Amino acid sequence: LKLKDIKKNYYTKFETVEALKGINLNFRKNEFVSILGPSGCGKTTLLNVIGGLDQYTTGDLVINGKSTKEYTSKDWDTYRNHSIGFVFQTYNLIPHISILENVELALTISGVSKKERLEKSKQVLIKVGLKDKINAKPNQLSGGQMQRVAIARALVNDPEILLADEPTGALDTKTSVQILDLLKEISGDKLVIMVTHNPDLANTYSTRIIKLLDGEIVDDSNPLSDEDEEKEQLKETVRKKKASMSFFTALGLSFRNLLTKKARTFLVAFAGSIGIIGIALILSMSNGFQLYINKVQEDTLSTYPLTVEETTMDMTTIMENMVGKKEEQEEHDLDKVYSDTVIIEMLESLMKGQVHNNLKDFKTYIESGESKIQEYTTDIKYSYNLDIHVYKSTFEYGIVQVNPSNVYEGLFDAFQSVGSFATSTTATSVALFSEMIDNQDLLESQYDCIAGRWANPNSYNEVVFKVDENNEVSDYLLYALGLKDPAELEVILDKITKGEEVELEKSSYSYDDILNRTFKVVLQPAYYTKNEDRNAWVDNRDDEAYVRRAIENGVELKIVGIVRPKENTVGNSIQTTIGYNSSLTRFVIDEINNSQIVKEQKANPEIDVFTGVEFVEDDITITKIQEIIATLPDAQQQMFNAYYNNMVNEYGEEEANRLLSKMFSSYFNSGNTYEKNLEVLGVNDLSSPSMISFYPVDFESKDKIIAEIDVYNNQKIEEGNDQDTIHYNDYIGILLSGISEIINAVTYVLIAFVAVSLVVSSIMIAVITYISVLERIKEIGILRAVGASKLDITNVFNAETLIIGITSGTLGILITLLLNIPVNLIISYFAPIKNIAKLPIGSAIVLVCISIFLSVLSGLIPAFIASKKDPVVALRSE
Repeated sequence: LKLKDIKKNYYTKFETVEALKGINLNFRKNEFVSILGPSGCGKTTLLNVIGGLDQYTTGDLVINGKSTKEYTSKDWDTYRNHSIGFVFQTYNLIPHISILENVELALTISGVSKKERLEKSKQVLIKVGLKDKINAKPNQLSGGQMQRVAIARALVNDPEILLADEPTGALDTKTSVQILDLLKEISGDKLVIMVTHNPDLANTYSTRIIKLLDGEIVDDSNPLSDEDEEKEQLKETVRKKKASMSFFTALGLSFRNLLTKKARTFLVAFAGSIGIIGIALILSMSNGFQLYINKVQEDTLSTYPLTVEETTMDMTTIMENMVGKKEEQEEHDLDKVYSDTVIIEMLESLMKGQVHNNLKDFKTYIESGESKIQEYTTDIKYSYNLDIHVYKSTFEYGIVQVNPSNVYEGLFDAFQSVGSFATSTTATSVALFSEMIDNQDLLESQYDCIAGRWANPNSYNEVVFKVDENNEVSDYLLYALGLKDPAELEVILDKITKGEEVELEKSSYSYDDILNRTFKVVLQPAYYTKNEDRNAWVDNRDDEAYVRRAIENGVELKIVGIVRPKENTVGNSIQTTIGYNSSLTRFVIDEINNSQIVKEQKANPEIDVFTGVEFVEDDITITKIQEIIATLPDAQQQMFNAYYNNMVNEYGEEEANRLLSKMFSSYFNSGNTYEKNLEVLGVNDLSSPSMISFYPVDFESKDKIIAEIDVYNNQKIEEGNDQDTIHYNDYIGILLSGISEIINAVTYVLIAFVAVSLVVSSIMIAVITYISVLERIKEIGILRAVGASKLDITNVFNAETLIIGITSGTLGILITLLLNIPVNLIISYFAPIKNIAKLPIGSAIVLVCISIFLSVLSGLIPAFIASKKDPVVALRSE
């Protein structure tokens, strides 16, 4: 070790202080050097320059023959860690870790493995006489014992130089002697440089005494000769790797420091968690309400799907026309009464709004995969102009048609007999059976199966029975379904209309009573039989015996499950009391199309199967009558001719022809058409639905479906097929057109609130971290003295903010989960919504990560300030 004209100046605002004024010194590799001099002469400064804690202003410090003029900060850190061991007057131990960990610190920074660190640290502590105090904390030791720990820490990394700054200054005489004996022993194979005010100790233990005065050497008792210097330089030196503290070490230091201030750490973490709690509560509510809104959307859209009908009123066009008319309303003075043409304009809009959709081509397009419509829906339902005729399978109450039910006829008659409910309605039948959507997951999300099971989607003969949330079914439904005698209803209605008192009795049914119920489906063609004489099909619905046989031979339907709407379910995808699957619709359509009467009608589209003759739309002419008569037997032809001649004689030929034409027209012209007959028979083409209902996943998906329809329409327009464009009715869109704006507004407010909370939390963490830096300045100096770099110091405080961030985030999540309990109770008390506050796991993890990120980010500036602390100044702080 060689000092060549070392000068050290300190600069203040007003003057420059020269602490060292050209120091030239050579040191042997092993000797005990004492530096003596009065206070302020530069002893400690010289020691700090030699130890690399302080940098010289000019000159050169030569280490193992190498100049340090080009040393980087990292080089000085490595030098202090591997070549220097510091022993301070005030020990400078880190109080919140054990003495073993204090000693380990230099080895940790050197990158030594944990096993080797423990072994070396224990050996050196035993060497300095602290075998029984290995796991003690510094505050559990005496002054002499703490100084031994400091010496052990200085020795543990096997440094070449031991620097002792007044090592006995705070010790009694006996302890001082013990410490100096130890240092004397160490100087046998190392260079020991000690600063002291005590000349007696220096003379007793030192092999060389250097005296300083006003920053200059005034005496050197044993200077190194040129010949000895050359010998020293010939000794081989080992290049040692750079010092670096692992982040886990920094984490451990910060964690143990925080443990010494448990109460404050908890309060800091709690204060930091307030922002997280606020955000987490908002997210809990937002998530809960979003889930609720999504459920409402799904349920609502399952009740009010986006529909496209074969023939429909374009409500969008109608509304646009009406709104446009209103905006164009002519202004006039308020001096007279003016007429408003609103009715005429409304009728005009209705006429313009009627459109026809080619659903056959549109269905083909949907199923071809060209569009993404199916991706945005929970189900696509194809409906047909089909009434499924369902009867009670037993006859204890006579023949009871349950779908469409005619039990309501008595109800309408009763209402019409009451003045306040007078109505002109002629409706006499109501559908109690309806097709369910094909999305089983959506059905199960809306309904609980309280008995039995859900109908198998592939089994056309299985149906489910729907009750309300109280397991109740309306009394008129019980009559309509044949669970009660419909005749009773007539008696009750008769009493009501007469003003007589009616005794109301509530009935109940076991689940088994309902599950055992069966119904029979009678297909429309089953009502007809062939009259071979007339070559026509006869309707037998007025023949009770025939209808009974048709019911007995009908397709059996069985109730396999009872379902009930789930709590808080808004939608009602099962529209009626009995729900069946689309497989029944397909089965009925196929069976009808395969029936004999339908095949015969399709094979002879010009013949009316109900009359056996050609369809006649106008009055039958006399020529046509003669053609019909010509097909009869001769005897009948003669009878007709005689009848015709009598009419001509009585009324004249022209009048006779008119009367005859009218008579034949009333007999042969049934008013039927080919299309009307197929409709009466319930004929449908599965490829050509009468209505398509789209059940979007949510409102966003609904908009995407509309966009896909627009793409289809644009294609048709480009192809020149404008007449095939699709017009749809978005009822729920009309009803809830402003919901997106409301949700967005709420979202923006929440984002603004969250942003404020995050800013406040970040500022608080930054302040707290800076306070921690001020509290740990001494520790910063100690770490730098044993070789920690500026980056290591930064990591120590980054580790602290990381721990605070994790603690704050975790604490915030736990408190939020607890607060959600009373929040849910309060909300459920005022609104029929339960467990609305739900914090998603993903959001909880993200919030903890945000807490960590913001804590570390907020602590970067304080950590940077800590890394810039002068280690010499830091060691002097208390």
